[in-house]
Amino acid sequence: MKIVITEFMDAAAVASLKARFDVRHDAQLADRRDELLAAVADVDALIVRNRTQVDQALVASAPTLRVVGRLGVGLDNIDVEACKGRGIQVIPASGANALAVAEYVICTVMLLLRGQYLASAVVAAGEWPRGALGEGRETAGKTLGIVGFGGIGRLTAKLAQGLGMRVIAADAMIPADSPAWRDNGVAPRELDALLAESDAVTLHVPLTAQTRHLIDAGRIERMKPGAVLVNSARGGVVDDAALVAALRAGRLGGAALDVFEHEPVPAGSPLAGVPNLVLTPHVAGVTRESNARVSSMIAEKVAEALTRR
Repeated sequence: MKIVITEFMDAAAVASLKARFDVRHDAQLADRRDELLAAVADVDALIVRNRTQVDQALVASAPTLRVVGRLGVGLDNIDVEACKGRGIQVIPASGANALAVAEYVICTVMLLLRGQYLASAVVAAGEWPRGALGEGRETAGKTLGIVGFGGIGRLTAKLAQGLGMRVIAADAMIPADSPAWRDNGVAPRELDALLAESDAVTLHVPLTAQTRHLIDAGRIERMKPGAVLVNSARGGVVDDAALVAALRAGRLGGAALDVFEHEPVPAGSPLAGVPNLVLTPHVAGVTRESNARVSSMIAEKVAEALTRR
């Protein structure tokens, strides 16, 4: 049986698959579309991250494909309905990178609230902006608003509470009387109320027609003056143009984007040079440890799916 892996995967997990299957691992294959479509012509399984577009064209080019393993949890790059129609099993790495994302959020919220870690260049140049940077804020006692209270949101809440933060959350899929709120010590809020109440907001929702530009100019206006925003969910959940305008106007205290509508971000993007904006290349869920966990989980589940039939 043949497996094609189109993006980076932990070497130990790849080796475990190679011991049992015919495996092609090319971490850049996702970027060579024509070659990718040719490569899947006779595959039994495909393992991808977020750059590989498993769309109708790819599914049609892979008549023997039985399993798609996703090295992550988001499925917006996979046409799940097309796969379902062909009986192709789609396997995400649910939970395996949750800790990495939660730590990224907490670290970034602390950095943005403190506001003192982006001065390396001016300090090295001989300036001493001690007075200007003396208004940094402590994390303890602040309110963290979590939009989307699934596994990652709940783990983020736990870490925030450990730092003395008060945590509220909004999730339209969880009833107000669900024990999930009480069990996690988190108060439920409607989204607009959460934005008005939070010192920091973090997003953990998938990209759907309902969540596209969920955080738009109107909702940014509802946020507390000086609040900070972290998006490690999906590009498109935030209206980037509205966010840039709010940061340039000093309406928000800072923001961090790990995900973008177009990845990589094109040269000359309006995001360049925006004050108090941290950009990272879709790596919130990627650490040495999480990569090993995600890769091992998917290797095991794909192998199991292939040998079960």
